[in-house]
Amino acid sequence: MVFYSVKAKYIEENLDEFYQKLIDGTIQDQKPDGNEIVDSMKRAKITAPNTIQWAEMCFCPTPLKHEQETVYDHYLTNFETTVIDDYVEFDGDLFFTFLESNSKKTQLP
Repeated sequence: MVFYSVKAKYIEENLDEFYQKLIDGTIQDQKPDGNEIVDSMKRAKITAPNTIQWAEMCFCPTPLKHEQETVYDHYLTNFETTVIDDYVEFDGDLFFTFLESNSKKTQLP
């Protein structure tokens, strides 16, 4: 396993769908990396306009290959990955809170 610092730009028009899949179990149920994707998005911070940064653990020989092919490439672009020693926290507003507060879909109580 390898830890990565990841920076990417989000695709604004796809954020509602991304948020729904993050909270409805669609992504979490994905094997083998669904839980790590959801947890990573809950850790992600908005570090610049339309840009998020997070730390993620990956078991792929190519950084986030499976995660990008199955999830991230639908919602994020311009990936930059750097190998790091462990999870780190970035400064900024929580991306997940941003998704939640900007969701156009009504959430059930």
